[in-house]
Amino acid sequence: MNRFSTAAIAIAMLAATPVAAQVVPLPASFQTQEIAANGTTIHVRVGGKGPAVLLIHGYGESGDMWSAMAADLARDHTVIIPDLRGMGLSARAGDGFTKKNQAADMAGVLDRLGITGADVVAHDIGNMVAYAFAMLHPERVTRLVVIDAPVPGIGPWEEVLKNPLLWHFRFGGPDMERLVAGRERIYLDRFWNEFSADPKRFDEASRQHYAELYARPGAMHAGFSQFAAFDQDAIDNRALLAERGRLQMPVLAVGGEKSFGPMMATVMRFTADHVEEGVVPASGHWIMEENPEATTQLVRKFLEKK
Repeated sequence: MNRFSTAAIAIAMLAATPVAAQVVPLPASFQTQEIAANGTTIHVRVGGKGPAVLLIHGYGESGDMWSAMAADLARDHTVIIPDLRGMGLSARAGDGFTKKNQAADMAGVLDRLGITGADVVAHDIGNMVAYAFAMLHPERVTRLVVIDAPVPGIGPWEEVLKNPLLWHFRFGGPDMERLVAGRERIYLDRFWNEFSADPKRFDEASRQHYAELYARPGAMHAGFSQFAAFDQDAIDNRALLAERGRLQMPVLAVGGEKSFGPMMATVMRFTADHVEEGVVPASGHWIMEENPEATTQLVRKFLEKK
């Protein structure tokens, strides 16, 4: 039994690049755009050709986390990779961090790109944005992939909140940003270490890369605000489920073997009718650092199903 299995459902939601470079470069065919959407500006990478797939990152990283998967999917998909509101290289934002509102950010990005529907693949806090998007715009989501993080208000959410591993959900108050200012790497290292099957797989180059992004003005405010919105997110998600019913598109629920594992599918079966289970072997929470090949294979196989 792995060290997280007794509290698998309660493991971390944690959860980009120095401006000049990426840790794992995207193919040269990818282009970046600054897209005005829903009252903010979202930094977006777009590449490839074919059916659209939207990749949404989580906390502790940026859209750069998807580079290896994006390079593979771009062979036969149009790949869209935004940085979430206020994070990565998106414009700084002081508010608007409910996941319903960030779903509107994603809708605005797709609208500006002329994309009516897409497969959606998400990790960590990205799961929460993707879930809100799928509930609000089910006609625009062909398939949904959620990876290694629960959804506020869905399933055993109240039990999740009791787990001491998730102390950072309630880390707040008037001094939180001042306490972490200049110490972003110390703060983030704890998550990268504690939620990895093997911390060495989250390599030093990646740590420097993301720590520099989170040290940019306003970035930690945006990160803390993602967590601060969870209570409202839970209210919103319960209401959406009651009003709109269960998700009907195919859902792949993926957990890291040493993290959520099969419990990710258990969570999604509280809200979706067609759930397939996937497990990334030899991986904790940070699936694209710890086992990018297996993660990409799981996602590609699911997206290729008729």
